[in-house]
Amino acid sequence: MDADVIIAGGGLVGASLATALAAQGLRVTIVEAVPYGAAAHPGFDDRVIALAYGSMRILDGLGLWPELAAEATPIRHIHISDRGHFGGARLTAREEGVPALGYVVAARSMGNALERALGAGHVRVLAPALVVAVTPGEDAVEVTVESGDEEVRLRAALLVAADGGESTVRAAVGIGARTRDYGQSAVITNVLSDRPHQDRAFERFTDTGPLALLPMTDNRYSMVWTVAHRQVEDLLALSDAGFLAALQERFGMRAGRFVRSGSRAVYPLRLIRARQQVAARAVVIGNAAHTLHPVAGQGFNLGLRDAAALAETVVDARRRGADPGSPEVLRAYARWRGMDQNRATLLTDGLVRLFSHPFAPLALARNMGLVTLDLVPALKHGLARTTMGLVGRQPRLARGRPL
Repeated sequence: MDADVIIAGGGLVGASLATALAAQGLRVTIVEAVPYGAAAHPGFDDRVIALAYGSMRILDGLGLWPELAAEATPIRHIHISDRGHFGGARLTAREEGVPALGYVVAARSMGNALERALGAGHVRVLAPALVVAVTPGEDAVEVTVESGDEEVRLRAALLVAADGGESTVRAAVGIGARTRDYGQSAVITNVLSDRPHQDRAFERFTDTGPLALLPMTDNRYSMVWTVAHRQVEDLLALSDAGFLAALQERFGMRAGRFVRSGSRAVYPLRLIRARQQVAARAVVIGNAAHTLHPVAGQGFNLGLRDAAALAETVVDARRRGADPGSPEVLRAYARWRGMDQNRATLLTDGLVRLFSHPFAPLALARNMGLVTLDLVPALKHGLARTTMGLVGRQPRLARGRPL
């Protein structure tokens, strides 16, 4: 065979999986549509990633965290509020006994670190290239790859679809998906405040959707402002001064006065769930398996746990002499990941539905819930551990153990 594992999609999740597998001696090929280092590559754009504490431990297990730590901003406090209502809650790293609830890291920094790790692990990268056909067999899967004017046929024990929410490989292996449009878009930019952020993050629910501020270097915040589709053009048309004024009115003064903003980008928001996790000699992970609303910052972290769990499943299968692409091995992976994926989906989708509804009795109930959450340590601890990615069965990498 040409490889043990072929990964379609070399973004942050796919590259993390490749790094983990290659470190254990497996032969890995990545098929990626955009060359590494290109501005259009999702691992090299200007977004930031909100890493859960558990995700930091996975990256540490992959040997990447020492390089990323110098550029990461810790999240030591999270303030949750409902605009125009009395409810609120606070999570702190000190109460959870951890150095930080999470970290904010530039996607470009993660992409650079992973590119170096792939080179050190001798991972074969075909880019720009696309998977155009998949033929599963009894002992291997044959993948037809189009690269430039050439077509290459590769064989491997396992094919992994990590090519995003619009995954063509997911469809090619016969896995359907359920999709729901939230009717919202995320407007993303960086903003500067006149007050030190002191490692605080904010999640403020509004009648158009959540508005999140994540602490960054140089006293900046990464802002994710959820608005209805119809509001996007008006926000993009505002001058910087007009945009900052609109943001100040919507968020309030809790983070200080916003004095500068960067360029704005827009991402339409949808919920996408694969109807199943595995098919014949194929598995879907990351956004190809579940594209979530950005509220609570669960999407990338869930995908990284997919990668850590799949790496552990494949490596353990090889160690005991089993076929990593066999139905038994893939079913075991799907059983493992199902509960975590359902939990994250219910959390994010439930928060959007609950806090977007204008019904007055519901608003009262949810604010009473926020007050109760803030006053009951057990509830607060449960939410904190869930958002940190520390609930349920953890991959070895997430427990600080080697793969």
